Amino acid sequence: MKILVIDNYDSFTYNLVQLVGRYEKNILVKRNDEITEQEIKSLNPDKIIISPGPGRPEDSNISLAALQKFGVKIPVLGVCLGHQAIGISFGAKVIKAKILMHGKTSLIQHDNKTIFKNVQQNFEATRYHSLIIEKGSIPSSLEITSWTDDGVIMGIRHRTFPIEGIQFHPESILTVEGKSIIKNWLSL
Repeated sequence: MKILVIDNYDSFTYNLVQLVGRYEKNILVKRNDEITEQEIKSLNPDKIIISPGPGRPEDSNISLAALQKFGVKIPVLGVCLGHQAIGISFGAKVIKAKILMHGKTSLIQHDNKTIFKNVQQNFEATRYHSLIIEKGSIPSSLEITSWTDDGVIMGIRHRTFPIEGIQFHPESILTVEGKSIIKNWLSL
């Protein structure tokens, strides 16, 4: 299996790569401004990860095009900024969170499907973000897959395409079910 990781210039990208690398070895990392749509097509990856990163998802260069062009057929996992990029790519709004969540943990509830299959409810996950997908702006093409106790969206899934997003960081040592979530995604 060939996995392309689009790096949105985040310090956690290689932690995520190391976690995925426990289960799959053929991983190629490219920064969001050093790969084109044509190069992605030529690489013909089996899966794509859109990494976390600073700033707004609108500024994540190739990440948005990769979602829209390749996510129709190639499974995509968006993490943090990548999750937000999925939201805006399909019509949701990304807004400032009421509370900054940099290095803080929350309990996560989920729908027990796909990446959350056999994952315990109310697991602790680490969050590093100041932006969130606005709950009321979720289009019919997306469904909410995980959330916090106070209703903040922590995961989305496209209803037709093989696209999943998570706001929290599965690669963090404090995310109890991070390994299970990544293994589930790799097996989809």
